[in-house]
Amino acid sequence: MTILSNLRALCAIALTLAASNRLSAQSKPDLIVVNANIYTVDSTQPTASAFAVRGGRVVFVGSSAGARALAGPSTRIVDVQGKTVIPGMVDAHAHLLGLATALRNVALAGSTSYEEVIRRVVARAPTIKSGEWLQGRGWDQNRWPVKEFPTHEALSKATPNIPVVLTRIDGHALLANAAAMRLAGITAATKDPDGGRIIRLPNGDPSGVFVDNAQGLIRRAVPSSSTATLRDATVDAIAECNRWGLIGLHDAGEPRRAIEIFESLAQNNQFNLRAYVMVSDNAPDISYYTTRGPKSGLYNGHIWVRAIKTYADGALGSRGAALLAPYSDDPGNVGLLVSTPEHLEQVAETGLRSGFQVNTHAIGDRGNRVALDAFEAALKKVPKSDHRFRVEHAQVLSPEDIPRFKKLGVIPSMQASHQTSDMRWAEARVGPQRIRGAYAWRTLLNTGVIIPNGSDFPVEEVNPLISFHSAVTRQDATNWPAGGWYPDQVMTREEALKSMTIWPAYAAFQEKEMGSLSNGKYADFVVLDRDIMKVPGSEILKTRVLSTWIGGKRVYQAK
Repeated sequence: MTILSNLRALCAIALTLAASNRLSAQSKPDLIVVNANIYTVDSTQPTASAFAVRGGRVVFVGSSAGARALAGPSTRIVDVQGKTVIPGMVDAHAHLLGLATALRNVALAGSTSYEEVIRRVVARAPTIKSGEWLQGRGWDQNRWPVKEFPTHEALSKATPNIPVVLTRIDGHALLANAAAMRLAGITAATKDPDGGRIIRLPNGDPSGVFVDNAQGLIRRAVPSSSTATLRDATVDAIAECNRWGLIGLHDAGEPRRAIEIFESLAQNNQFNLRAYVMVSDNAPDISYYTTRGPKSGLYNGHIWVRAIKTYADGALGSRGAALLAPYSDDPGNVGLLVSTPEHLEQVAETGLRSGFQVNTHAIGDRGNRVALDAFEAALKKVPKSDHRFRVEHAQVLSPEDIPRFKKLGVIPSMQASHQTSDMRWAEARVGPQRIRGAYAWRTLLNTGVIIPNGSDFPVEEVNPLISFHSAVTRQDATNWPAGGWYPDQVMTREEALKSMTIWPAYAAFQEKEMGSLSNGKYADFVVLDRDIMKVPGSEILKTRVLSTWIGGKRVYQAK
């Protein structure tokens, strides 16, 4: 053994003894994980083979021998047999109640024609009780042979006596049948609301499709679910998240009723997630929560309520995203601003004065500019250095607006899986020049910002490895196109892992509590059956989550 080897061995022993002495003065670990291939996402110790947990937090990271030396008589030792361990993944933009609802409604994602949508609806119709509405989500006309919006006639003919509401995949448009429109009081005389559009037939009658704010004309007539139903559905949605390796999410806009359901579940130890919940943009809820004040780490670190979600525009797929120039495939249409610039500025100012982060949905280049302008104006009135305001999606950006994120301290919260879902048609929407500023992760990262990554589920699938794969390959699940779509915008694997761990933590003011396997942080981690940092890109989506742990407690185990 060389002198250098001796020195290293002595250092390892000293570190272990120091850790053991610290623990012996208190108590021994509850859990020790050994024989692991660990990516800690901690720059001071990027890899390790073991760690120890006490009281739900990491108390040691290092070698398996060092960790075993800390064990007490009641310590549980888990040998993962060389499998890969990463910090628990966090979806930085998702909709938990939306997932809960989607799991119980008709699943329309992946339907390849309007006829298939109708078949799925008809198959569910016999289960609908009198007075109930049949609801579904996930249709996308861009996947159909005819890529125009559908009209209600075929759906109405198939379901003449049941009100049906089918939400588009992006949540920014819906299709209603005749029975639903009748119950909602919709006629040819119904006017488009501000920030919304009723798609009409040539004779002026509603076609059945309602875009952005126009959806409210239908939704106001839909009977609301009971609190008990929503609680049960939320528990199912949480289990679905855990199954895919998620230990947390940033819930991008919930009403007070939903937040109170989450808090009730957490209070009763039924909320196996760490949820950073954004308050939906409605005046009573904003007033209530800003008066209550920002709350962090409630119920043993399961609920944070210290952010507000606002909306600048619609979505690209339904041509509601606000653009600076008309859509390349729809001349004359520049999309929709669903909120006034003045409103966005006013809420941003409210957030700054009350200690609430403000996160604005913006997809089109005009929507993003309006959001950045509102933030800039509010910050001039109420200067604050560490506001961490966010733009949710930041999907299509004008080149002159890209440096403004870093300059203003605004975080672009993006969803890598949107790129691979949209890439077959996105360029047709905005043309070959504007597409260079779309899904532009590398261009943004090069300015010095971070990009917390998400899925926007139920818009996309829950599996966070889809976004990891998209980020590093710019390819879909079939590994198309060869070489990736605009591959100059890829992330490195290290960046992609950070985008699902420490960057979401920073974007939620949680970086001292979670995001890496570091001493003192929550012991949230995932065991994978392969090394996503080294396997070929084409193998990433074959990875299985073997187990998911929150605070040292296993919340999911693969069968």
